[in-house]
Amino acid sequence: MNNIYKQLSILFYIGYIFFSWNANAQTIQGGRVLIDFSSNWQFRKEISPPKPVTKQKTGWETVNLPHSWNVEDVMDDMPGYYRGAAEYQHSLDWRTEWLHKRILLHIGAANQEAIVIVNGKKVVTHRGGYTAFQVDITDNLDRRENAKNWIQIKVSNRYNQDIAPLSGDFTFFGGIYRKVFLVLLDQVHFTDPQYGSTGLQVSAKVNAQENAVINLKGKIQNCSKSIRDVFIETILVDAKGAVIKKMREKEKLKPNAQKNFQIDITGIQAPSLWSPESPYLYRLSTRIYDINGKLLDQLDNPVGFRWFSFDPVKGFFLNGQPLKLIGASRHQDFEGLGNAVSDTVQVKDLVRLKAMGGNFLRVAHYPQDPAILKACDSLGLLASVEIPLVNEITASAAFAEHSFQMQREMIRQYFNHPSIIVWGYMNEIFLRPHFPKDKERQEAYFKSVLSLAQALETLTRAEDSIRYTMIANHGNFDLYHRTGLTKVPMLVGWNLYPGWYGGKIADFGKQLEHIHQQLPDKPLLVTEYGADADYRIYADRPIRFDKSVEYAVMYHQGYLNEILRKPFVAGGAAWNLSDFNSETREESMPHINTKGLLTWGRKAKNTYFLYQAYLSKESFVKIGVTHGNKWGARSDSSTARVGSGWLKVPIFSNADSVKLLLDGIVMGVKVPVDRAISWPLKLKRGTHEVEVVAFHAGEATRMDKMTLDCEVIPYDLNEDKGWQELYINVGDNRQYIDSLGYRWFPDQAYRKGSWGYIEGEKYRLKNTGRENLGSDTNIHGTWDDPLFQTQLQGLAHYRFDLSQGVYEIELIFAELEGPNHKENLVYDLEQREKVREQKSIERVFDVQIGGQTVATDLNVLDEVGPFKVLRRKYPVQVRDENTLVISFIPKKGETILNAIRLKRVVNIQSIKE
Repeated sequence: MNNIYKQLSILFYIGYIFFSWNANAQTIQGGRVLIDFSSNWQFRKEISPPKPVTKQKTGWETVNLPHSWNVEDVMDDMPGYYRGAAEYQHSLDWRTEWLHKRILLHIGAANQEAIVIVNGKKVVTHRGGYTAFQVDITDNLDRRENAKNWIQIKVSNRYNQDIAPLSGDFTFFGGIYRKVFLVLLDQVHFTDPQYGSTGLQVSAKVNAQENAVINLKGKIQNCSKSIRDVFIETILVDAKGAVIKKMREKEKLKPNAQKNFQIDITGIQAPSLWSPESPYLYRLSTRIYDINGKLLDQLDNPVGFRWFSFDPVKGFFLNGQPLKLIGASRHQDFEGLGNAVSDTVQVKDLVRLKAMGGNFLRVAHYPQDPAILKACDSLGLLASVEIPLVNEITASAAFAEHSFQMQREMIRQYFNHPSIIVWGYMNEIFLRPHFPKDKERQEAYFKSVLSLAQALETLTRAEDSIRYTMIANHGNFDLYHRTGLTKVPMLVGWNLYPGWYGGKIADFGKQLEHIHQQLPDKPLLVTEYGADADYRIYADRPIRFDKSVEYAVMYHQGYLNEILRKPFVAGGAAWNLSDFNSETREESMPHINTKGLLTWGRKAKNTYFLYQAYLSKESFVKIGVTHGNKWGARSDSSTARVGSGWLKVPIFSNADSVKLLLDGIVMGVKVPVDRAISWPLKLKRGTHEVEVVAFHAGEATRMDKMTLDCEVIPYDLNEDKGWQELYINVGDNRQYIDSLGYRWFPDQAYRKGSWGYIEGEKYRLKNTGRENLGSDTNIHGTWDDPLFQTQLQGLAHYRFDLSQGVYEIELIFAELEGPNHKENLVYDLEQREKVREQKSIERVFDVQIGGQTVATDLNVLDEVGPFKVLRRKYPVQVRDENTLVISFIPKKGETILNAIRLKRVVNIQSIKE
């Protein structure tokens, strides 16, 4: 993967430099100058009414943009995060060389309402948190020599019923989370004062005969008080810089006026076509000159010649050839940064997607940084982009008007990216239908949604006649179809989760067939599918909703097989490329949706390697990863060698067969099934070299190797003298890796000569039909929630048969039956209608170790409260009976235990000495 990553990084940065920095350098020499205005802003929350800023105020902190004020509070144990007002301010010293320039302030994005104030005067208000906006502040500036000006930007991410998104499974981070620029322009320049674009739209068209034309539309503004005669020059150059076409037209501009223009560049024969395999980009330079030849403005845009279509029966076609769209959706936030993420960090996501073998990106659920689309252009990733109409709407004129504004801003700001093939405008919009107890009002609400969709469809087609339109729906096909919403867009996306939120993985293919039968004339794209994969959780026998990486691998195998084999499915976008922040979620990793193929910090999970095995065109083989300090093997009564245990090594490959060598010894050859092998190995405690070799047509084509540092949890503690500590995840059948990298193994029922619990039942959520493991409630004060979300209830003893010595025992408790009126996730359709109210259960018990009472009247609820961790450590000396018994004696209610750690301190020989 490293070689692929390096190659793609080079490819991206060549394209990025050519079409971004090179263009910027040329425009600086002409009439357009971009000044990064992102450093050293003053910031504070909760501001006073607008007034001039004359001096530094108290309570401010210095920040650089991009910036978000929700980086920390979205990850704490307190429900909710700051959704309110804040203020940014900056001084701007006037420069005499700006005297004949227009000064624009360009804000990349501010979530979600922003007011720009210059020297105490409000100059613009912008609503919508995911697109750029800009404002001409020239006339509000003090333009005297060395004059100091004050720029204030007031931002609020408060809930506003007239601004989308109203709700969603992602966090609405507040802040100015993209860069801010000063744009210095000549009095004559390209413009789009209303929608924040450059003012140019480049549409490259090519037909089946591979003859191409470029339609260029734009708007010029003359801010001077005189008539201006200018020339508009367009130059098309190829990737080597050779001029392909050059045109020049003359325009007469009225004073203080704007003028639209259109130029058609024809006669482009047999251009190099843009595709994922060969993302060939031309550059179109569009310039304004005055009659004396002075450059007034210049904009450079990438041009990719391609044509595409969606067929309801045969799928997607690019440049006349069938192409299955396979990739992922993406959220923009990053661990430790919120959504205030630099361009460099963001574009690496696209390099990873390309290295995975993907050819498609769903930019969800809102427009993202323009650098993302630049990366798609350069790397050859087809893309869809959408506005954040998620889950529900407000049936108001204001909500509709803001939606129209968002759609126009998105289309006009991103129009010139050849990678974009789809504009979207609604996602799972009936997931939260209003008025569930008033059917008449609910039907009226459905009609309001339909009306808004039809208006957005008309608007989108008027703005762009080439790209497809799309609405993404959740799995309630009958509702979307009955209300007529499936008939509105050109393409229907479906977010489908059989085998996760409900049903079985095998139901996915049946659901696709049903949709196609009911909508035979509508192209179909799977816009979401996924299963939580908490990279800390592993299971030998994975089941639905256990959050294990192993179940997620099974899930994606089933879905990929169906998407690839059904021709009427245009493609699929896995949910999600990476884990992302969703503050309202709790579950195994509170505040994080763990369905990503990458972690929140962008480490690859085994699901990512599975996609490489499915999508790589070259030979591929990869040993899976563990995120702990050691790999974990578990011995049992059949293990022949003391100090050894069984470990299933995950391997991912597209080979005909794979040979495995353990410490240089060939262990056999296996054939991948659905691109994966789970290879059981008997490993001794310590390090081992594992090497795998891929074979195609009998020839070795690729290899991978890894050093496994193996920890073994012994079955027989007497015979195995090599163990030092046992970490046991009580009440769970999964392995868990804690925040320090230690691996907690599943517990077991006691058998003579070994260890385990005597009596007791695993904790299960009540009123749920799901196979669940423990609680899904946030455990306060820890990052290791899965360890404490499971427990045994009603256990009588925990017993260890072990040799004489001194040990330390740690017992870990958490009360999971405390008061909790938690609302079920709206996305979990199987559980949404079920009541989740929990009440406190009082339980009091004693704890004895070796017959000696070490805790009397233990009441976890009284000591630490519900959903908090109580730890108790005890030194223990085992002498004659070679056994250690921890007894739990109930006095009121059932006993509980969530985890147990046993550490060997001194062996018997040390005691005798």
